[in-house]
Amino acid sequence: MSDQVEIKWFNEPEAHNYPAALSYLNLIYDVQTAALYVAKLKEAPLSEFKAKDIFRASSLSLLGVSNSHVEKDQKKIEKEHELSPLLLVRDANNGKVIVADGYHRLCAVYSYDEDSVIPCKIV
Repeated sequence: MSDQVEIKWFNEPEAHNYPAALSYLNLIYDVQTAALYVAKLKEAPLSEFKAKDIFRASSLSLLGVSNSHVEKDQKKIEKEHELSPLLLVRDANNGKVIVADGYHRLCAVYSYDEDSVIPCKIV
């Protein structure tokens, strides 16, 4: 992919990102802990991290362009539509970052430029 595409971002995550994060975090944590993380994410300031660093910290694998959700986000990038910042949780016990919401966006951005800086909320 071309790294000449400017990737645009919303100033804040979209409202539907928080319930999506909660759904995912409920798989990892008990209901109260997951809800606490989402509440903290809503209040957290935006930070910025490079796509490659988020992948390294999360230990996730890169989804290919054949993934329909990644392809959808790539089309948003190509059409210069804004993407929603990622929602991240630090898992200190395992020394990893959990991508609570935004995994497909992360993969789409990485496919353009692994050094792209991605806005995130992290707790």
